[in-house]
Amino acid sequence: MLARIFGASLHGIDALKVAVEVDIASGLPELAMVGLPEGAVRESKVRVRAALRNCGYPFPPRRITVNLAPADVKKEGSGYDLPMAMGIVAAQGAVELTRLADYLMVGELSLDGAVKPVRGALPIAAAVRRQGLKGLILPRANSAEAAAVQDIEVFGVESLAEVVEFLNGAREIAPTRVDLALLFRRHAVHDADFSEVRGQPHVKRALEVAAAGGHNVLLMGPPGSGKTMLAKRLSTILPDLTLVEALETTKIHSITGVLGDSALVAVRPFRAPHHTISDAGMVGGGTVPRPGEVSLAHNGVLFLDEAPEFRRNVLEVLRQPLEDGRITVARAAGSIDYPAAFMLVAAMNPCPCGFFSDPQKECRCTPGQIARYRSRISGPLLDRIDIQVEVPAVAYEALASRAPGEPSEAIRERVNRARAVQAERFGQAGIHANARMSARDVQRHCRVDPAGEQLLETAIRRLGLSARAYVRILKVSRTIADLKDAEEIRPPHIAEAIQYRGMDRPPF
Repeated sequence: MLARIFGASLHGIDALKVAVEVDIASGLPELAMVGLPEGAVRESKVRVRAALRNCGYPFPPRRITVNLAPADVKKEGSGYDLPMAMGIVAAQGAVELTRLADYLMVGELSLDGAVKPVRGALPIAAAVRRQGLKGLILPRANSAEAAAVQDIEVFGVESLAEVVEFLNGAREIAPTRVDLALLFRRHAVHDADFSEVRGQPHVKRALEVAAAGGHNVLLMGPPGSGKTMLAKRLSTILPDLTLVEALETTKIHSITGVLGDSALVAVRPFRAPHHTISDAGMVGGGTVPRPGEVSLAHNGVLFLDEAPEFRRNVLEVLRQPLEDGRITVARAAGSIDYPAAFMLVAAMNPCPCGFFSDPQKECRCTPGQIARYRSRISGPLLDRIDIQVEVPAVAYEALASRAPGEPSEAIRERVNRARAVQAERFGQAGIHANARMSARDVQRHCRVDPAGEQLLETAIRRLGLSARAYVRILKVSRTIADLKDAEEIRPPHIAEAIQYRGMDRPPF
């Protein structure tokens, strides 16, 4: 007898419907599996056999063939355990086949028949709605995440027996419902705030400009000056996540298994990989490609602490996502595009010892050592960083001050207003921030008066700035003007933007 159940396969940040076909025929006892199953899928036959027996369902001593269609797509993960087990049960006539056609099932089985959580519940739920199926049956631990997709019924289960009884009408399971607005309020909580930062007013201003325009930032200063502390608080002043952004970000975190107990990513992610990370870990990879840190930081912040300590090839692979907001991972198993629209924040010391230009401590580095250290950040990568700001050591008076700093909420309000101006300016062009403007957009929206042109010419000639740096100054100037609610870019806006090109000047 033949039974067909629908499962799902993850492909990029989306899911594909997979037909799990189970045929029980006469012959020597064997469970054969076809349809390009990977290791975890092939091992499922052992888990399924034990789960069925321990739940009291017979495992027929006959030839069982399991086909995973489409057969030309590789299948990985343990989520096929539940549909395979239900296929064997249904092929023996224990479940009505017409009920199976309405639902898609995913879940890993333990040996006692318990249904354990899987990765990718949110994209799988989106695939259920896209395919027009009635509902989704999955582990109860994943049900709240999947229920974020509206217009489908999500049933969370804890055991194989529970699924059989539900499909036979012997058990009622209430579909999982979630209030997305409540989820946002519950999870949109930051564990840090800008009010905790003492001193560094010019660095706070630079980060506010960066947040308002989506600009990349380089922080350079001696050890202990607060670079990491400031970077960790940047995500607290970024614009609030929209529902579309939250769902897309949650998809990425879900398929990589880092979502945790949260059903929805409600705050902008902050990722800080260690400097020993590989290029595959940074941009994604593996035999079956998976997202890397640049995709996990999508719609948020990617922080590189001690940036010169990262391997050169790891830094250079950032150039494509910084320009395009996406990364293409090509492997033998296929080529997949992942979203990677993030803000890059890099931190570094001014020299190998960290105390170059420090008024309190003597630097013992030679000019050659300093030049080699700074050259670890290549010119092409440096040109893609709009704001470069020095972070000096904090004075004792600022550290001892009890006066609270400006909270993140107040700064975020100004950032939201500036982003609203940009949204109105760009309309339906698909641009969400000034940093994403094309050359044509810069010509249209970054016009400068004669006084500003003269200031720009002087800066270009004296500092020897590149053409890309010139464009970056115009973009940052546009953001500064937006924060001031000014329609035109004026010389003070340009002067402040020029100050944020500190690494373009020679250190000696």
